[in-house]
Amino acid sequence: MTEKWENNEEIKIFREYLKIPSVHPNVNYEPCVEFLRRQANSLGMDFSVYHPVNKENPIVVLSIKGTDPSLPAIFLNSHMDVVPVYPEKWTHPPFSAFLASDGKIFARGSQDMKCVGMQFLAAIRALKKEGISLKRTLHAAFVPDEEVGGNLGMEKFVLSKEFKALNIGFSLDEGIASPTDVFPVFYAERPSWKVFFKCHGPPGHGSLLLKNTAGQKVRYVLDKMMDMRREQEKRLEDNPNLLIGDVTTINLTMISGGVQSNVVPPDLTIGFDIRLALDMNQETLHENIKTWCQEAGGEIDIIFKQKEPHVPVTSMGQDNIYWQAFKSAIDDLKLKIRPQVFPGGTDSRYLREIGIPAIGFSPMDHTPVLLHDHDEFLQADVYLRGIDIFKKIIEKVANC
Repeated sequence: MTEKWENNEEIKIFREYLKIPSVHPNVNYEPCVEFLRRQANSLGMDFSVYHPVNKENPIVVLSIKGTDPSLPAIFLNSHMDVVPVYPEKWTHPPFSAFLASDGKIFARGSQDMKCVGMQFLAAIRALKKEGISLKRTLHAAFVPDEEVGGNLGMEKFVLSKEFKALNIGFSLDEGIASPTDVFPVFYAERPSWKVFFKCHGPPGHGSLLLKNTAGQKVRYVLDKMMDMRREQEKRLEDNPNLLIGDVTTINLTMISGGVQSNVVPPDLTIGFDIRLALDMNQETLHENIKTWCQEAGGEIDIIFKQKEPHVPVTSMGQDNIYWQAFKSAIDDLKLKIRPQVFPGGTDSRYLREIGIPAIGFSPMDHTPVLLHDHDEFLQADVYLRGIDIFKKIIEKVANC
């Protein structure tokens, strides 16, 4: 039953890419670079490799010149890296790209997001085969480091003279699968804060009732953070029109400290992952955090490992010709979409921050959301349909 998929050239290319274990930590991107070099040769695309930070984190760009290269170009972005795996939890080896009899392709990166990178190239191949010309230049980028923040990849690349020379006007990047027939389309992301509270207090014997201990301060701060979390939970529960990207999420992610069960420690640290809703006032939240630490008794170090600013959203109005072209393609294909704020983080935030409109979209409907999960898969027919969808979208946005 698998012959129709096994013999499909686009499925072969996709599975070959999935078999490259570009997995954190200590990713080796060279096999990806060589694979992409071969793809560029087969497509007749220009091939460039940039190193905005170091040789270990290359950015690969495949380009095809438009009929009017003076126009701002289209940036088709995807990342080469994938998150770690627990092989013992997988039904099939996570880098085997196992093709099941029902068409499911099991592999880490099948949804997040090697699928989109290969669909971009497949769509370009189909456009070339049909002789469809495009006004705008296309740049298909394959970047490193996205799964751990993009600090060694896109964050620095967008500030480089090499990136500026690409003359980017609009970017397409990853979205998320949808279990229904409605495709999510992402026009913004929530700023991400990673904050740690290092609480100091008097040490002593575990049999005493010391005042202002690190543990008491941890409890106070934790209660305040969890109260705020509950407020956001209630906001989401009470309004059926809201999605997770519309509220602020707060999660306790790390606890450390202590040396022995009968010793009151001088220091305890708790860490939180906070994703701020677009309507959350960042200055007010920061002031609240400082106030809570004082109310807890003071002597608390507030350490931000990440503190992203508010980033402008991508307009979905008449003023954005790229969005209008994207929407025109969606309408032609009679697809259902729901614009929303991305719940996590992607490299699109770095493009939006420098004023480049960016849309996140992965054409995977009727598909369970399995990014970062065990047994991540994508159905072959869904993958192939996604190529047709991107073909229409790319034609529209590159000719607007």
